[in-house]
Amino acid sequence: MRELIVEADGGSRGNPGPAGYGAVVIDAATGETLAEAAEYLGVTTNNVAEYSGLVAGLRAARDLDPTATVRVRMDSKLVVEQMSGRWQIKHPAMRPLAAEARSILPPDRVTYEWIPRAENKHADRLANEAMDAGKRGEQWSPSRSTADLDAGGAAGSSAPLEGRGELRDRPQPTRTRTTPVTSPHTNDIRAARNVASEAPAAAGGAPPDLGTPTTFVLLRHGETPLTPQKRFSGSGGSDPALSDTGRHQADRVATALAARGTVQDVISSPLARCRETAAIVAARLGLDVRIEDGLRETDFGAWEGLTFAEVRERYPDDMSAWLSSPDAEPTGGGESFEAVAQRVAAARDKLLAAHTGRTVLLVSHVTPIKTLVRLALGAPPEALFRMELSAASLSVVAYYGDGNASVRLLNDTSALR
Repeated sequence: MRELIVEADGGSRGNPGPAGYGAVVIDAATGETLAEAAEYLGVTTNNVAEYSGLVAGLRAARDLDPTATVRVRMDSKLVVEQMSGRWQIKHPAMRPLAAEARSILPPDRVTYEWIPRAENKHADRLANEAMDAGKRGEQWSPSRSTADLDAGGAAGSSAPLEGRGELRDRPQPTRTRTTPVTSPHTNDIRAARNVASEAPAAAGGAPPDLGTPTTFVLLRHGETPLTPQKRFSGSGGSDPALSDTGRHQADRVATALAARGTVQDVISSPLARCRETAAIVAARLGLDVRIEDGLRETDFGAWEGLTFAEVRERYPDDMSAWLSSPDAEPTGGGESFEAVAQRVAAARDKLLAAHTGRTVLLVSHVTPIKTLVRLALGAPPEALFRMELSAASLSVVAYYGDGNASVRLLNDTSALR
């Protein structure tokens, strides 16, 4: 039985934004490019674009040989895992796209394989050509350099795809501008594109899971006597309680969160200032407080209770190292930023697994909250020094089922005014 390879990709410049897909069909035995397809989709998301590329590639393979087996290769782990049946398709707008893909060929003749983006250059190039054409108000047509680009093995050859450098001497592949889907799912797919275009963008422009996110509302504890003095106050110090100002701040935040009515669970750092803040808010919401040790503040070692200036004067070399490397520890065996990041990430993953699809208030400290935001953004460790986080401020991060995250709010103190 003949084997065909479909490589497909899609992209959105903005997610949602101007989007397009590309797909290529390859003869598995010879490595010959048999067909190309691409289309500008208008404004939609990466998910829709990549599923549309899959549909176009499978249709092109079926048109070439309806009896062939097909190996689909894509750099979208989301699409590969969902079409392989290992991940659920959570958002109803994506289900018609997956159903259309499954209906094109018998499922037992189609397999799915994830490949790195670097091995999916052919389909990626077609998708970008389609988006560029759409930007000009034109339909996609193949570039003159197609054969030359293919000759470099852009699609990521693997055995038995030998001889791709000879493509320019072979008959040119069929190039298609895909026509609108004419199956019974047509209206559903168009509706999916419209619905998905209103979804939030995911961090780094990666394809978002458009299902209900797990939302962490991140609340820094209220003021303690050390807060106005800007002293290091971590998990290795005196563990101060809230000041009168801090308790007032917690009460104001509790009022604001009760008015929103969205918080379903309350989780707190084990340190006193967080437990007290969490208790005030939870009482207003009618919820219990659970403790998560991973949300505690950094252990600042010998710097506990000192101001930044005092540490700079007493431990200048250690302070310089700490500011320049995430692996450096505060004097006296404190925690490095890297150690804190690992601890916070482990706590995040545990809480995400336990509270899927829910809105959870996490009452924590400066470093853990900044770390959660930094990790959601995919920002480097030095980003910690470029965020302001006031006492009793609120930040929000939404996490989707495919691992993407969206930072929705940072350092909001409006509840205190």
